[in-house]
Amino acid sequence: MPVFEYKCNNCGAKFDFLHKSSSNIEEVFCPSCKSNDSKKLLSSFSASMGTASYSNGGCSDGSCAVPSVPSCATGMCGLN
Repeated sequence: MPVFEYKCNNCGAKFDFLHKSSSNIEEVFCPSCKSNDSKKLLSSFSASMGTASYSNGGCSDGSCAVPSVPSCATGMCGLN
């Protein structure tokens, strides 16, 4: 069951919506103003590997928060 992030074009609220199926996407209504005029946003994700968690940050200063990854030369720790 995919979860997507949306932004309402009517009131500007951001919200998540859990769809029952990825093949049958239901109409989305804003929980704040009940408008169906919303835009799906591109969201980042997090991954869990063993006992550590990694998200899409940590390389802004050129260092990597992941000890097993030697550098962030590409701007990404290899897990983002």
